[in-house]
Amino acid sequence: MNKYDIVCFNKIKNINFEILRGIFKMENIIGLLVSYLFIFLVIFVAKFFEKLGKEASRKFIHIMLSNWWFIAMWFFKDPIWAAIGPISFVIINWLSYKKDIISVMERTEDKKDGLGTVYYALSLLILVILTFGIFKRTELGLASILIMGYGDGFAAVFGKAIKSKEYKVGGTTKTLVGSATMFLVTYVIVGILFAYLGVTAWCLKAILIGAILTVVEAVSIKGTDNITVPIMSFLLLILMA
Repeated sequence: MNKYDIVCFNKIKNINFEILRGIFKMENIIGLLVSYLFIFLVIFVAKFFEKLGKEASRKFIHIMLSNWWFIAMWFFKDPIWAAIGPISFVIINWLSYKKDIISVMERTEDKKDGLGTVYYALSLLILVILTFGIFKRTELGLASILIMGYGDGFAAVFGKAIKSKEYKVGGTTKTLVGSATMFLVTYVIVGILFAYLGVTAWCLKAILIGAILTVVEAVSIKGTDNITVPIMSFLLLILMA
C-alpha cells in the first residue's frame, strides 16, 4: 500500500467515524429517553381521566401524544432515531389492542371499532419518514399530527358534550358540532403555519384544507381517521405551502 492509498484509507475511515458519531450523538439518546418518559407520563396521567369514563382517558391520550412531535423536532435530526419511538409503539399498541395491555387507551371488547391506536403510531412513523427523511419539512409533519391530535380529538370531545344533529357514515356516528370543531381547529393550525411561512392567500388555503380534512375525518370509519387525516394533511400542506 503506497502513501496515497494510506491517505485515502485514513480519510475514508475518518468519514465513516464522523457518520457514526453523528448518528449516535448524545442528543438522539436523550431525545429517545425524553420521548418514552413523555409517552408514559401521558398514559399515567390518563388514569386519572379514566374516572370520568373510558373515552375521557382515550381522548386525553389522543390529544396529548400529538405533542410528541415537538420533542422530535427539538432532539432528532436523523430520521432513523426519530422513527424508533413510533416503530416501538406500532408494536406495543397492536399488542395492547389484542391483550388490553394499556387499558386506559383501549375501548372495552364490545365497543372496539378498529385499530385506531395502531393507526395513530403508524401515521407518526410515516410522517417521520416523509418529513424528517424525504422532504425535510418537519414543520409540515407537526401541523399534520396536531390536526389529527387536536382536531380529531376535540371534535369527539365537543361532539359528545354539545348536543347537535347526528349523522352516520359506515355505522360510525358523527355530529355537526364535532365536524365544525374539526374544521375550526384545522383552520387555526394551518392558518398559523401558513401565515408564519408567508404562504400567499394563506387564509383561503387554510379554509380549503380545513373543509377537505373535515370531510376526510367524517368519512373515515373504524379508527382509520388516525391515519387518513394526518397523511392527507401532509399531502395538502406540501402542495399548498
